[in-house]
Amino acid sequence: MHDATVIGNRLRTLRKWRGLTLVELAGMAGMSKTHLSDIERGLKALDRRSYVASLSTALRVSEADLVGGPHLTQDPVQAGPHSTVPQMRIALQTNTLTEPATDRAREVGILTAEVKQLEDVFARCDYVTLGSRLPGIIDELHFHAARPQNEAAQRDSLTALVEACMYATFRMKDLGYGDLAHQAATRAEEAARLLGDPVALGKAAYCRIQTMPREAGWDRKLTAARRAADTLQPHVRSAEGTAVLGMLILTSALAAAVAYRLDDARDGLAEARDLANYIDDDPCRNWSAFSITNVGAWGVALAVESGESGGAVLEKARIVDESLLLGRPSRRATFLADVGRGLAREQKTAKGALGWMLRAEGVAPQRIRNSPQVREAVAVMIQRSKVAASGRELRGLAARMGIPH
Repeated sequence: MHDATVIGNRLRTLRKWRGLTLVELAGMAGMSKTHLSDIERGLKALDRRSYVASLSTALRVSEADLVGGPHLTQDPVQAGPHSTVPQMRIALQTNTLTEPATDRAREVGILTAEVKQLEDVFARCDYVTLGSRLPGIIDELHFHAARPQNEAAQRDSLTALVEACMYATFRMKDLGYGDLAHQAATRAEEAARLLGDPVALGKAAYCRIQTMPREAGWDRKLTAARRAADTLQPHVRSAEGTAVLGMLILTSALAAAVAYRLDDARDGLAEARDLANYIDDDPCRNWSAFSITNVGAWGVALAVESGESGGAVLEKARIVDESLLLGRPSRRATFLADVGRGLAREQKTAKGALGWMLRAEGVAPQRIRNSPQVREAVAVMIQRSKVAASGRELRGLAARMGIPH
């Protein structure tokens, strides 16, 4: 069971442990004393990656020490997905592309079809189903990659392994297991290199960049994303390649926003929007949901990470056609939660934030109840809530996330 203390309390404890005053720590982290005090008292959320980075650096602790590890509650929807992690760990840590952990496997065609079927499970954020089926598939794909019947079978197994490891990367990352997410991304990159396909290498780079440790800094992530995009760009010949390139550009834009390079963030978002015009606006079919609609949703995320809040976030949300995200629950839930987080930052829009977060929870409960960003925002809302009409629903959401209320 991980520490259930609100991040603000943990921050106060670490500050006092280092013997720093509010003024001293605020100055070291580039924040105002008032803002830091509000975070410690639970009145504002520590939900911007740049603040997490600057505070952990000032306190000389890892970001995991500051924000905590995976949080488990008695709620089976929230805690259940974590029960599948041990088998995922075994699959990722006992296989290599030359030494598979299993000595038998089903036909490659059956496995590639199963990976395709898991795309819907992945998009629905059904962590339990994905976690129960994916480890065995990863085992079997390694068998075919290491002992292929022919060149075509090896290529098919490696292509499917890149996708399977992408599923593992993002769901382990969502649940707070950064080490496993990084291992899955590394395995995807190894498979892509053996495959020698530029688009597969772009997918693997996207996974790897997403799992870089926070301590690496967002400038490094920005550089890596731009380099990967530049490497892929000359080889883009298909809608899938366009989508992979677009997601790398969006990743660079997010990194720029967190690093306070706001011009670069705006330029990256505009570049991704221009690229999305070349393919159908279909988040449900495009790789990683890349589309004009998804670029708009990322625009909301970038706004929140850049510090925007309240009406400014809501204005950006209005341009997103949510109906086009109905078949992509993972992306839709993240979009709804990002809007809620932005609204929660201002007292006058905080009541509306609850509705967005409850909708996000309804779309992908396993994801939202395991989101540290949503958890922190809800904890702050509980602390500040003075509106009796929203109290019951807010306390209910807090209870499902294991937040003291």
